[in-house]
Amino acid sequence: MTPMNLLEFVRGPAFWFSLFVLVAGSVWRVIGIYRLGNKPDLSEPRSTRWLSGALHGILWRMTPRKEFRGNVKLGVINGYIYHIGLAAIAFGYLPHILFIKRLTGLAWSPLPELLFYFAAGFTGIALLTVLLERITDPVMRLLSGFDDYFSWFVVFLPLLTGMGAMTGWASQTSQSDARIYQGPLAIHLLSVELLFLWLPFGKLGHAFLVFFSRTITGIALERKGAAL
Repeated sequence: MTPMNLLEFVRGPAFWFSLFVLVAGSVWRVIGIYRLGNKPDLSEPRSTRWLSGALHGILWRMTPRKEFRGNVKLGVINGYIYHIGLAAIAFGYLPHILFIKRLTGLAWSPLPELLFYFAAGFTGIALLTVLLERITDPVMRLLSGFDDYFSWFVVFLPLLTGMGAMTGWASQTSQSDARIYQGPLAIHLLSVELLFLWLPFGKLGHAFLVFFSRTITGIALERKGAAL
């Protein structure tokens, strides 16, 4: 298969199949969790501000509680770096924005080139640090299984192949594909589609499940009148 034929396959049937699995698998997991049910809480609620509790659960729990901020370790800081970096790469790089525009009709201004490359570099270092910590720390190594390592792999691979698909200093203002090689681009898209296929079923599912779990937790704590 020539690079052009491979690229057409990756952009066509392979992409739509992986996107279907991503959406259907995500919905399946959410429905499965919902069907687990919950025991009715017969106690008198101390607060009925459910929306406030949900927002507190989502937003406030993104930062360590003030009691623990003095003991924040490298792993916590590193987590912020690669999560923010991955978001910047996925939604701040012009080819990604154009892809989203073709898919949904939505578009926005890309990140400045220098900021994007800093984000890509720091994200790559942060992900490698995560792997190194998991391998070298005895407790982390004991607790880690296939899901942990494969999830890391399918996140790091699109970053690596994406950098390989770019030829030099790709312009963030040009809408041309002329500076991207077709063969490496096809490999990059395949790595993204692998991520789509795995995301709903492994621990990477927290990318969307975290909002459901923190919403439920926030509402429950608000009902009990507990501090968030």
